[in-house]
Amino acid sequence: MSELFSIALKYNANLSQEELAEAVRRLKEESKIFLEMPPPGVKSFREYIMLREWNTWFSFVVLICLLTVVAVYLVPSVYPYITLRWIAGSIFVLFLPGYVTVQALFPFSRDLDDVERFALSVGLSLAITPLIGLMLNYLPWGIRLEPIVFSLCLYSLATGLIGTWRRYHSATRAHQPGTSV
Repeated sequence: MSELFSIALKYNANLSQEELAEAVRRLKEESKIFLEMPPPGVKSFREYIMLREWNTWFSFVVLICLLTVVAVYLVPSVYPYITLRWIAGSIFVLFLPGYVTVQALFPFSRDLDDVERFALSVGLSLAITPLIGLMLNYLPWGIRLEPIVFSLCLYSLATGLIGTWRRYHSATRAHQPGTSV
């Protein structure tokens, strides 16, 4: 805020910090500007991906993949436990592939609101999952449980890494002199 205030003083020497803060708040409410936290001071993508507060969504992707693998291969197929398989499998198939695709295409919260992000995630999952199944049909492994779980995990993690890379790259590029995002 102090950088913005010093820049604004060049144009209007009588401006107070309170007036500037009120003007910024008003512009934010009118959706004319988008405010986001500044990127962390990290030097590599590896450091960036370890920042949980910036990549909670990617941790969610990894957790759902791990939970699904555990539910499919380690949880018994008897009544009380099979519910975990149904829940994890439903999220894994009907939400996760689309979610990571939306995150890769629209990495910032200002790009889409939550309802649009959710609707696109479900819709894209309903399109991506059959395409992965169709691709598996023409491979030697076929459409079986193991190749499907492996393929969807691989797709979700790879696309999630792409979305994280885009956020990292945009954040580091935005704070280099002479560049804009």
